Amino acid sequence: MVFSSAIFLFIFLPWTLMIHYFLDPRYRNFFLLLVSLVFYAWGEGLLTILIVTSIFVNYLGGLLISHYKSSNEKRARIALGSFIALNIIVLIYFKYFNFIVYNLQVAGLFTNYAAQPIHLPIGISFYTFHIISYLIDVYRRDATSQKNPFDLGLYIFLFPQLVAGPIIRYKDISQKIASRFIIGEDFTKGATRFIRGLAKKMLIANNVAIVADNVFALDPAQIPASAAWLAIICYTLQIYFDFSGYSDMALGLGKMMGFNFPENFNYPYIADSIREFWQRWHISLSTWFRDYLYIPLGGNKKGKFATYRNMFIVFFITGLWHGASWNFIVWGLFHGCFLVMERAFLGKWLQKIPAFFRHVYMLLVVVVAWVFFRAETLTYAIGYLKSMVGLHPSENYIAFSYLDNYSLFILPLAIILTTNIRSSLEKLISTRFLAFNRIAKNGFEVASYLTYILVLIFCAVELSQNNYNPFIYFRF
Repeated sequence: MVFSSAIFLFIFLPWTLMIHYFLDPRYRNFFLLLVSLVFYAWGEGLLTILIVTSIFVNYLGGLLISHYKSSNEKRARIALGSFIALNIIVLIYFKYFNFIVYNLQVAGLFTNYAAQPIHLPIGISFYTFHIISYLIDVYRRDATSQKNPFDLGLYIFLFPQLVAGPIIRYKDISQKIASRFIIGEDFTKGATRFIRGLAKKMLIANNVAIVADNVFALDPAQIPASAAWLAIICYTLQIYFDFSGYSDMALGLGKMMGFNFPENFNYPYIADSIREFWQRWHISLSTWFRDYLYIPLGGNKKGKFATYRNMFIVFFITGLWHGASWNFIVWGLFHGCFLVMERAFLGKWLQKIPAFFRHVYMLLVVVVAWVFFRAETLTYAIGYLKSMVGLHPSENYIAFSYLDNYSLFILPLAIILTTNIRSSLEKLISTRFLAFNRIAKNGFEVASYLTYILVLIFCAVELSQNNYNPFIYFRF
């Protein structure tokens, strides 16, 4: 079951919200945990047992770490390391075991072993990071260990953020788990945020994905440069609207149920450096790595060499976190190289050139990097990059042959919406035209709500046409 499916939108979500809203607050957490189990089990079946087991194991881990932290620091460290290692071992088995075996076989080891397919549980990378941050926060005493296993289960298993984030810190949500109020204004804001995210996914991401998928299905030697650039630009838009759309939907769902999740995107494509891009893209992941990996490694406190080493380690693991493939590792290290160069010398040089050229530089790096992220193999990625610079001879046809009238409308609209023009317009209207006129303000609000209703209807029409395209980050 996914957010952009009919059964979720018209059956699961309305009933969940209605029951949760009218239910006695004492039973809301248990109810949300129950529906989260149903949500996950709908797609994963028996693998739900894995995450339920993980909840209870790490519930005991949190209690044990907390107990030893007040009496025996050494044992607390051992307990922390043991439970983190246990979670990472589970993640490695499901996500990386066959990748490790394959690379060992390439090196001439375990050549007689026949690797078997291993089903990757949806969202395992996300909920593993939730668990690890909980254990570390308990050890650091940034949070108290949860005494109620069902409440801890709700933190790990809450369905809006379970399968694709954002990555939430236990210390940021523990008070809302203990007690929360559902305010009508927040519910309305949550609903409009959810619809905005649904529109990003259904109306934009799914449609630009058609162009990207059609081109990436070809042999790179057959792709003319114009089509190669069009397709990777479409994928650049697809992955942003797909993932930020999911994040908007998750934040909206959380707000409708009394939770305030952290923002995960802040218009990353308006950045003018790779450093700023990562301050705006998948914010919950980048800050997680900063707080739980980069800083513990020493951050930038141990000299330039150690700083650059730590940055490479973080982005090597960032790439690997996204998938068991050398493509993702190269993608992560590609970003890491530019971040190191910006810190070493490039950043100072960039500040001396006009903002437009800084922005172009950032977009070129990000777009080229997405080739490694989208391609199935490194060989394909390299061949595709050759097509982008015109090194492959191909038939003389133009990229627009991949576009229909609807795509020609969606593509420029998507580019515009990657900027913060919506926020700027809303701020301008509210401060210049509506601040001193209550009638105009009420009229604007009514018009906004009607617009959201129309957008929801358009999404329902798209859904009825079976234009299904799974969220990209579900596989991570």
